[in-house]
Amino acid sequence: MKKIMTHRHAEIAGAGFAGLVAAIALADRGWSVRVHEKDAVLRAFGAGIFIWENGLRVLQAIGAYEAVMQAAHEAIIHETRENNRIIARLAFTPAFGSRMITMTRQHLYDAILGRARQCGVTVVTDSAAIGATEDGTLLTADGRSHRADLVIGADGVKSKVRDALGLLTSRSPCADGIVRVLAPRCKDELGPGTWDHVIDFWRADRSLRILYCPCNEQELYLAMMAPVSNLEASAIPLRHDVWVAAFPQLEPVIRKIDAGGRYDAYETTNLERWSAGRVAIVGDAAHAMVPTLGQGAGTAMMNALSLAVHLDEAPSIEAALTAWEARERPLTEHTQQRSDFTARQRLMATGEGWTDEALRAARHIPTGTTQPRID
Repeated sequence: MKKIMTHRHAEIAGAGFAGLVAAIALADRGWSVRVHEKDAVLRAFGAGIFIWENGLRVLQAIGAYEAVMQAAHEAIIHETRENNRIIARLAFTPAFGSRMITMTRQHLYDAILGRARQCGVTVVTDSAAIGATEDGTLLTADGRSHRADLVIGADGVKSKVRDALGLLTSRSPCADGIVRVLAPRCKDELGPGTWDHVIDFWRADRSLRILYCPCNEQELYLAMMAPVSNLEASAIPLRHDVWVAAFPQLEPVIRKIDAGGRYDAYETTNLERWSAGRVAIVGDAAHAMVPTLGQGAGTAMMNALSLAVHLDEAPSIEAALTAWEARERPLTEHTQQRSDFTARQRLMATGEGWTDEALRAARHIPTGTTQPRID
């Protein structure tokens, strides 16, 4: 995209996926951008991640698609198993409306961060945001005030920027949570099988689940779901014996999982509004959701790109933020609600969770992506 010199400046709290995509999209449109990251090291928390067609379109729009696809896995087939018996199988292809691409979170992060640096985005580490004011000032823990035409709060579910503006309406917990880990593929030890597929393993009583996701030829992502009330299965360090007893077919992999990690309870975050004055809230800070549909990163990146597009088109910052929220919030809230409902009803356990309603975001053509479908 040819840069249009606007001589406008943005300060962004949070160097995660949402913050970096917003930074790239603004820089591509002529803004100067500085991103503040509270941690000393730039890295992605977690293990693996799903990117669907909507997210792939955003990656192409910001110039990171080729780098991401160099070390990603396209499984195509999603299997659902109950006590290791296949009860459903679905092919995710462009003809179906969305591909299903998996990778390590760090690989996705490195590709987006690399693109941000190519665009001239400044990223400052050890710079924790503690708040913001509606006139477009970001406040950091070192006592400094950073004035800008626009401030973006992309600082996660416990956003200091959001909370300083009083925008949080609710954080709704779910009964379940998840441990996200990486492990070696162990295909030889696992024996014959469809180990290049994404496989959703469930116990018959639906109390425990392991989502098995190849990331590349060497690494495997396991999302291990257990109720908050199950103190053994949700324990950290991981209780290998508990999980092997529930899923013996995965024992070679489970035994090689590092004993560390953390357990995160599912929750949904809702805001009164996504902006206040010259401050916008994006990503998990605005709309954290249960990861059932794999759309946390997808909606975050879509909304971050759309924000930059609306800032290009509206007569003022405030008008742009109003139009942006009106356009993007309905789909995001639909996805939040559907993700929460799917988790509470255990719909994925039956293999019937991938309805047209569930896939609405995955198949969506995001604002700012007008190119033909990626094949």
